[in-house]
Amino acid sequence: MRVGLGTGSTVAYLLEALAERELRDVSCVATSPGTERAARALGLTLRASEEVGELDLAIDGADQIDPGGWLVKGGGGAHTREKIVAAAARRFVVIASAEKAVEQLSPPVPLELMRFGVESTLRALAHADLRPPAAGEPRSSSPAAQLTPDGGLLASYLATFADPRELAARLSATPGVVEHGLFSPEMVSVILIASDSGVERRSGRKQNG
Repeated sequence: MRVGLGTGSTVAYLLEALAERELRDVSCVATSPGTERAARALGLTLRASEEVGELDLAIDGADQIDPGGWLVKGGGGAHTREKIVAAAARRFVVIASAEKAVEQLSPPVPLELMRFGVESTLRALAHADLRPPAAGEPRSSSPAAQLTPDGGLLASYLATFADPRELAARLSATPGVVEHGLFSPEMVSVILIASDSGVERRSGRKQNG
């Protein structure tokens, strides 16, 4: 089986659960260096995405989940890789705790931007700022910004929005935007939301390959 592993605090619990099962016939693709290091330390088998091709399953968390199944992802800066892995998987399962379920999505929406022409990109977006690097985090030399795993500049879209599909289309159409953190319901197979009372299962719209 070929499994895509997401990034974030919820996925850390997933990695431990997978390692406990000693799944020797499972090859994993990690969406960030942090996930890769953690998975290797637990004894999971890691492969490069180009070695694996189509994935049977991808599992990841989310920063926000609205009632229609739209997600905001990328708080850890790996949303471009996360979206690639989700799209490459026959089934994409989202796991989250109850506080991630919201009535309406809100900013910030993570962005990955090209370094070339970034000032023009930010002007076109109008409501976006580069994410400043925290102490010890990789940063670009100019302009100063946190970097994605692939060397892009991390930014946040900060304006409020009512229609995530409309915003997703506008962000995707803006030159210099590599990828944004809005994930549509069509990308998702199942959403599992855990609370003290149990696990709520929500169906997505992704059709199994």
